[in-house]
Amino acid sequence: MVLLARSLQRSLRPVSASARALSTSSTAFTSRASTTCRAGVASRPALAPKSSTPLSLPSRNPFGAPASIRSLTGQREKVKVLLVLYDGGKHAEEQPLLLGTTENELGIRKWLEDQGHTLVTTSDKEGENSTFDKELVDAEVIITTPFHPGYLTAERLAKAKKLKLAVTAGIGSDHIDLNAANTTNGGVTVAEVTGSNVVSVAEHVIMTILLLVRNFVPAHEQIQAGEWDVAAAAKNEFDLEGKVVGTVAVGRIGERVLRRLKPFDCKELLYFDYQPLKPEVEKEIGCRRVESLEEMLGQCDVVTINCPLHEKTRGLFNKELISKMKPGSWLVNTARGAIVVKEDVAEALKSGHLRGYGGDVWFPQPAPQDHVLRYAKNPFGGGNAMVPHMSGTSLDAQKRYADGTKSILQSYLSGKHDYRTEDLIVKDGDYVTKAYGQRQPTKKDA
Repeated sequence: MVLLARSLQRSLRPVSASARALSTSSTAFTSRASTTCRAGVASRPALAPKSSTPLSLPSRNPFGAPASIRSLTGQREKVKVLLVLYDGGKHAEEQPLLLGTTENELGIRKWLEDQGHTLVTTSDKEGENSTFDKELVDAEVIITTPFHPGYLTAERLAKAKKLKLAVTAGIGSDHIDLNAANTTNGGVTVAEVTGSNVVSVAEHVIMTILLLVRNFVPAHEQIQAGEWDVAAAAKNEFDLEGKVVGTVAVGRIGERVLRRLKPFDCKELLYFDYQPLKPEVEKEIGCRRVESLEEMLGQCDVVTINCPLHEKTRGLFNKELISKMKPGSWLVNTARGAIVVKEDVAEALKSGHLRGYGGDVWFPQPAPQDHVLRYAKNPFGGGNAMVPHMSGTSLDAQKRYADGTKSILQSYLSGKHDYRTEDLIVKDGDYVTKAYGQRQPTKKDA
């Protein structure tokens, strides 16, 4: 053992960045030598450790942060991980819990370096000359978030010759062409941290409903402007009690929204979903399923969208469908921006058919300055409760999806591929979930 330890120490001598860049040979799992870089920051070699003591893996919790994986006998090639996040700037420095930023990198840099892997982090993701496009070519793992998504189109996937795993740090993998992922490199595994921010989003939905119904935003803007006009604020202010509220989809988020609405004594809680809740759950919540989406929309004072984005939901809320909504109703969208036709929503607000629209999702993201939903208002001068994509990225949620991402990476890097089933979207060239609606026939369907 002494001879083996000395041999390992000699193998861990630092090597130059240029030599590492050219090297394609396999690296011991115990090696910490790696090339690490961020967009616009020069590569730097990591220091070698004085020892490489084996560590046992901890038992898992749902989003538990695993320890570094080390083995005296395990051998595998160094893995390049590409991480696409938004820039935090001074805010990331002031708040180290902002894990979903390029500065704090989900807390995984040292963990990956300790295993000899390479991490490239960038926020530059648009266009063929972006850092994302350039680095994707030889990346084995790509991690991105719904809040600053690196769009993995079929064209980009075709260029990613080494890609094996795409991870969404959060929930919602609609930024990936899933059909193309199934056929790329024998099948790219797509995984997300299911459940990591469902509570955060559900709370944001309730907050947005109240902001709209109680006409909070114009009232607050009035105070900031040094004014005091109660009538101007109250003329478009209502109670949530006694209203009919419906959710489009009743999955992990939609159900939590309905549960949180129960104490408000709404007249009725409705939902539209192809898969009904269990009768005992419906009874507990006090909600009712409606067979037709149009029928539900005609009854609701408030509608909240909580469905995934896929082929059948893209552009779902267009002029025609919005016309089926109850005049003077409110629409909340924390699902995906592309589920609504933004111009049609803005026009419905302007006419007063929609009394308000709020949420945090846009298409594209980040939203351009001339995005019509930044400025859309109802005839009373309010009705807009739009914010940046933040509902699912509270500090608590960031800790959960950072830990979950680390667990997914551990499953891959260890070679066990023992992912949580609920985290998997596609694997081995086939769909694992039906959450993304109508799709191409799979192996199981054939």
